[in-house]
Amino acid sequence: MSQLSNRKAQLEAFDKLLTIMEELREQCPWDRKQTLESLRHLTIEETFELSDAILDNDLQEIKKELGDILLHIVFYAKIGAEKESFDIGNVITSLNEKLIRRHPHIYGDTEAKDEDAVKANWEKIKLKEKGNKSVLGGVPRSLPALIKAMRIQEKARGVGFDWEEKEQVWEKVEEEMQEFKTEFNAASTQEINKEKATAEFGDLLFSLINYARFIDINPEEALERTNLKFIKRFQYLEQAAKQDGKSITDMTLAEMDVYWNKAKEGE
Repeated sequence: MSQLSNRKAQLEAFDKLLTIMEELREQCPWDRKQTLESLRHLTIEETFELSDAILDNDLQEIKKELGDILLHIVFYAKIGAEKESFDIGNVITSLNEKLIRRHPHIYGDTEAKDEDAVKANWEKIKLKEKGNKSVLGGVPRSLPALIKAMRIQEKARGVGFDWEEKEQVWEKVEEEMQEFKTEFNAASTQEINKEKATAEFGDLLFSLINYARFIDINPEEALERTNLKFIKRFQYLEQAAKQDGKSITDMTLAEMDVYWNKAKEGE
């Protein structure tokens, strides 16, 4: 039996990790000093590093970053045990119970014929569990705005508040685009109402994110791919100009466009 499918080996590896965590907490000055609060920003950083590895489709790096996040989970649980609040066993048991509870189509007598039905059941059960007064109460306040928009829309869809056809969503995009154009006319020299223009631009972005969701595009991933593409092209521009003895700070936009187009051709 391979290492990947050997449950005994997996449990032994996890047991060793728990032992190492105990030893580090007792013997390492840095590990002894850590708190839930001090680990928080490090966990966020590790999560972004995992995201980078996934975008790069680097499986070995994904494995490494998953290990780093698992370490943080075990670390938090160790601190929780020291506070006599919870330990890793409580964390896992709670997770197991939640997964069973939120999959009644697997562990109960509820039917779910497709992904949308599963999501709808999940949101209804979650709403009941947490006692939120709003379906949107479970959306973290500190989420980046683009991701928050996605989660808001997904949760609203989970209880049936959504468009029926993607054509309707695109009509909304065009409507918001026209409203923004009216508020911020690029051809006009008249001073704009920045507050109203900002509001209309937000509506436009929200509608675009909604449309992306309808055609199964993750807008966060799409934007990040464009960010990376821009970085790659701009760095080519910098390097190629330098090789030709030029500085981009002294170049015209037309001169820079020559290198930019070469970067695009090389992709």
